[in-house]
Amino acid sequence: MDLGPYLLLASLEGAVAAAVLALTAVGLSLVFGVMRVVNVAHGEFFMLGAVLAWWFASLVAGHPAFGFVLALICAPLIAAVIAAAADYFVLKRLNYDPEATIVATIGLLYIIQQTVLMTYGPDARPVEAPFNARIYLPWFGYSTYKFFVIGAAIVLLIGVWIMLTKTRIGLVLRASQLDSEMALAFGIKVDQVYAMVFGLGAGLAAMAAVLVVPIQQAHYLMGGDPLLLSFIVVIIGGLGSIAGTVVAAILIGMSDGIISVFFSPTLAKIIATLLVAFVLIFRPTGLFGKRSI
Repeated sequence: MDLGPYLLLASLEGAVAAAVLALTAVGLSLVFGVMRVVNVAHGEFFMLGAVLAWWFASLVAGHPAFGFVLALICAPLIAAVIAAAADYFVLKRLNYDPEATIVATIGLLYIIQQTVLMTYGPDARPVEAPFNARIYLPWFGYSTYKFFVIGAAIVLLIGVWIMLTKTRIGLVLRASQLDSEMALAFGIKVDQVYAMVFGLGAGLAAMAAVLVVPIQQAHYLMGGDPLLLSFIVVIIGGLGSIAGTVVAAILIGMSDGIISVFFSPTLAKIIATLLVAFVLIFRPTGLFGKRSI
């Protein structure tokens, strides 16, 4: 195969990786942007979404599309409810202190991980795609499901953007982000806003996992890479910047896909980490971050 087909294949794989990464990282960025909480357990909500997708797929008989649709609806909701409960019972009690919440979310990481290990087991398990026809390009065939993942991620990200910029919910979120005390003075229940945001961030991560698990496999340790890459994306894009997060996710996801195809996934992670170092040196606030006054 010539260079052109390899480059096209690598670009398509990179686009899939970027779509999943953008969904996952936007959830992390949203939590930090509104709550100023670094959610170290974010990757475990991703893993939880994949495991729940496998559970729903195995629960529903018949065509795999039925179980997939059920997982696509229920898995993010379950992850969001668990995250909102964790916010209410743990983070709220810590008054969202930055250092304390990092330790608390590390504890949450191990609780979720070990609970899944005890109930789901240590084995990686596949989830059948709801459809898997192939589109035949000039050099090779490519899965229609992977195109669906890209399209679904774009639709979801546009939905998040519309919610944040065009709705009353988005206005309340932005008010709580800019000045929580003033928001309280105007009658906004900031505690409820924080619980909703923490749940939304976890739900987006779980949604990304449901989309990608037919391509990968569900495993109780699969949250590590999404967490690392999401932190890299959020740092490069700018802490709390949704637009910067999406741009950085496309940059990291595409480069990860291309480098992984031509060289190795390990080299892709090394280059991404070096890119973070350069961004922190030359632009500490990230590509789209704003300097504090």
